[in-house]
Amino acid sequence: MITPAFELTQDPDFLTVKIRVPYARASEFDVYFEGEDFKFYAKPYFLRQASHFFVCRLTLPGRIVEDGREKASYNTDEGIGTFTIRLPKEVPGQYFEGLDMLTSLLAPKKSRSAKPLVEELAASAELSDENEEEFDWEVEQIPYEESTPPLQHPYGFGNLRSGVFQRLQDELSDVIDIKDPDQTPPEERRRKRLAAEAAKFEPDHYLADFFEDEAIKHLLKYKPWWIDAHKKMTALQGESHQEHDSPAFVVFSEEEREQMRKFTNKSYLLDKRSRHHVYLGLIDILLAYCYEIRVNEGDKNVESSWNIRKLSATLCWLESFSSIQDVLVSYGRRVLCYPLYRHFGLVTRAFNDTVMILQLGKAAVLKCLLDIHKIFRESDPAYILNDLFITDYCIWIQKVKSKKLAALCESLQKATLSKSHMGLELEELEAAAVLVQEEEKALKAAGTVSKQQLLCSESETSDSEESSSTSSSETEGSDSDEQESSTSEDGEINSFQGTLQEERTAPLIDCNGLRQGTNTSGLEVGDGKSKVSLQSTTPPGKLVEELEMQIHSAMRISEQPEGLATAGCISQEQEENPVPEPDRFSEDAAGKGNFLEVSPKPNPLLFLCSTNEDED
Repeated sequence: MITPAFELTQDPDFLTVKIRVPYARASEFDVYFEGEDFKFYAKPYFLRQASHFFVCRLTLPGRIVEDGREKASYNTDEGIGTFTIRLPKEVPGQYFEGLDMLTSLLAPKKSRSAKPLVEELAASAELSDENEEEFDWEVEQIPYEESTPPLQHPYGFGNLRSGVFQRLQDELSDVIDIKDPDQTPPEERRRKRLAAEAAKFEPDHYLADFFEDEAIKHLLKYKPWWIDAHKKMTALQGESHQEHDSPAFVVFSEEEREQMRKFTNKSYLLDKRSRHHVYLGLIDILLAYCYEIRVNEGDKNVESSWNIRKLSATLCWLESFSSIQDVLVSYGRRVLCYPLYRHFGLVTRAFNDTVMILQLGKAAVLKCLLDIHKIFRESDPAYILNDLFITDYCIWIQKVKSKKLAALCESLQKATLSKSHMGLELEELEAAAVLVQEEEKALKAAGTVSKQQLLCSESETSDSEESSSTSSSETEGSDSDEQESSTSEDGEINSFQGTLQEERTAPLIDCNGLRQGTNTSGLEVGDGKSKVSLQSTTPPGKLVEELEMQIHSAMRISEQPEGLATAGCISQEQEENPVPEPDRFSEDAAGKGNFLEVSPKPNPLLFLCSTNEDED
């Protein structure tokens, strides 16, 4: 039998069932309805065996009645045959809840006891053994027998599973963080989870997102689909006091409807403690999903599966929570430790988003779970989490009473979450970081002030230099006049000093024109008409004798004061009015020689001449 695609709608008086059956024979279909039961049979063209039919067997949430107002039609305008059946309600105006929970409508109600299910599985196992008795394998095959030893600890939806990861060791590290979950009790799982979160927390990453929050602010402004649906629901509830369910605001896609039809409808035997764990695990999974939708702005990527399972301790550590506060603290810590954006604003926003989803009802919750199921189905290692949690959640949520879900939402709204609950010293880190920022700002401000003062001092210095240069230019004008006058005076003084220096550095010359320190010297002597060049060829021994004779003659000349005065006058006249060398020395009529003082420095030897040298 093939289950066709179907959907149910309602108005105050009628329930409408639409069934799409491709290539069906309109003349060969049957409809049966009574009370809460609805059955549809149709035979397709391409199936020749009579045992193959399109069968739609539904258990309705309310009662319908056959009173002559029922109506059926067949339409092929869209290319696919669609049967539309309108059935009158037994109680006009009654609201049928959960018409979009297709999985819960597929099969008739069964006993909630687990015994028939066990018997059915055992019977099918025996039948399969009989059919495959003659088949022989080359290698002996030993089928896996799942058992639950006393030391194994359960996990999964309602803690109904165990021993799964013993045969899935290769996928274990890619799906969950805990090692050997079958041998790890819940208390040890929590202790290891808290230790791993504390080791993973990075203060630098948190403070970077805390101060540089431009991207975070952009993500916080994103509006997912449930915000608009919640606004519409709130507006409608304000206008009318009539009870409305979320299907008026939550619409399932055809892909989501197809997935619901593929689920197997079944009941879950859960005790009170297990139901408590299931509700709290639902909150944890929805919080992780809300974070994923917000940070990726509704788009899916390769990290979507990782984000959901990593932020949910229910999925990643197989955690069983005992209170709503524990769920919120676990989620907040994991947001601040693992994903790319680690901001407390994302924690509180996901908290508000989860409240909105729960207020929209189980249809909104189911839509989120179906999206998670699709994300995990398309991720190779994460499909295990569908088998452990998400598929069961998708089936279970369709049968949950709306009142219980509303009570869960109210309890969640009353819960509070702050940074101090995280146990990561967030407030101390932020206070220390703010203090460091203030100190840096103070240092920058001090540096700015010092730079301004330096610039002011430099400007003042430049102004003073300009004023000093102006005054110096004025003084230079006056000093230039003084310098010119002093220059003329200095010229006279320098010329006088130069004359003295020439006298000090001039070689000693005797009256015969011989220069001290030289063997030969040339001196022009004459009376103005003739020039005679005298050259000394006297040997050293004879020179000493001549020196001795000259000393005696000098002693004789020095006794005559008139001659000294005459020599002094002649030397002074030569300094003031230089004359040619032939005119410097002359002989008087008496034939006496004149005394010549060459240098003011004391000299050990004075070369003198006498008028009697020529005669010798």
